[in-house]
Amino acid sequence: LLPSLPTLTVLIPFLSLAGLFYSATVDETFPQGCTSTTSLCFYSLLLPVTVPVYVFFHLWTWMGIKLFRHN
Repeated sequence: LLPSLPTLTVLIPFLSLAGLFYSATVDETFPQGCTSTTSLCFYSLLLPVTVPVYVFFHLWTWMGIKLFRHN
């Protein structure tokens, strides 16, 4: 069974963030010192976090527009 869209909208960013925190704390091979924006490592960590956050806020905006137009 698939969860509803609002559930997925909240669940996917939280799972992505939890996975990132888990990797950062547990995995020994997690890259350390990826704070320089010129580093490829920085963008390899930024992209998996950016996509779910973008989807979440895109759907949030879309729902806001739908609610505004129907009220």
